[in-house]
Amino acid sequence: MKKIAGIAVALAAATVLSACAPGQGANTYSRSQARTEQSVRMGTVESVRNVRLEGTRTPIGTLAGGAVGGVAGSAIGGGRGSTIGAILGAVAGGVAGSAIEEGATRKDGVEITIRLDNGNIIAITQEADETFRPGDRVRILSGGGTSRVTR
Repeated sequence: MKKIAGIAVALAAATVLSACAPGQGANTYSRSQARTEQSVRMGTVESVRNVRLEGTRTPIGTLAGGAVGGVAGSAIGGGRGSTIGAILGAVAGGVAGSAIEEGATRKDGVEITIRLDNGNIIAITQEADETFRPGDRVRILSGGGTSRVTR
């Protein structure tokens, strides 16, 4: 039983660590964005709306949940009952692991509507790692198909 508990803890830790993935806010850059040119536009914040950024659903959560569920399910019954329990446990664990990962990686975000200096109005949604208020002067950095709002 200690072996099963150890495996469950290790797999749960892997799932939790997957939640530590970097966000997509004003202050977070991916490695591929480093040392790349970005265009800069200036504007004024018109409005800010709080939003929820959905979490990730990678195979890690599903596999970890499936493994834990399979091990736990195999402990039920003996012979064929053990096999059926392992299969059902793996399926249920995979579904639960995926849902847990999505919930653990969900983040608060903001939708920022900006009037650019040229008069155009744009909206950008990003992680809420910086506070913006209507009337704030901001920079919009764009490059590689992504944009972010900074001060």
